[in-house]
Amino acid sequence: MENEITTLISRFLTLTEDESIAFTECIPIKTFEKGTILLKEGQVSRESYFVIEGCVRKYYIIDGDERTTEFYVEDESVASLQSYKNMTPANHYFECIEDTRLAVLSYEKEQELFKRVPKYETLCRMSIENDFGEQQEALAKFITSNPEARYKNLLETRSDLLQRVPQYHLASYLGVKPESLSRIRKRIAKG
Repeated sequence: MENEITTLISRFLTLTEDESIAFTECIPIKTFEKGTILLKEGQVSRESYFVIEGCVRKYYIIDGDERTTEFYVEDESVASLQSYKNMTPANHYFECIEDTRLAVLSYEKEQELFKRVPKYETLCRMSIENDFGEQQEALAKFITSNPEARYKNLLETRSDLLQRVPQYHLASYLGVKPESLSRIRKRIAKG
């Protein structure tokens, strides 16, 4: 019983027919239009996501300004872990900045999957550990770099974002104003 979600999960786990059925029943794939807010500050996150196609932005509103802290694209997980696991209000937003297709997993269905497919819990733990390590490295690189170095790192590691994400979101992500990003891009293009 192969479908899109079992094909996706089969990249990471070997599934029996019963396990394939469990994933099909528990994780729907949904399409969201560009501009859809998946989570707002103050809401309790009841779902986590896996990007099949598209781009999701994580941002905070600080003193009335949006501050982008992450972009999630194909084959990346999107979760407000603190809110999702502790059932506390989120302090940020998730927004689809492209038309986006997501595998959607509710907290209740996740608990059901852990019981029906025990090896799924191991996969989740390994995925979270990997994501956590990558986030630690990214944060350290961001803190220890100036804006020009951040932009160069973006060019090297996530150049696809330059074509997909509006420049004002990229500027916010890099911690600069759009005008400063424009100057950085010109300097690097000349260099």
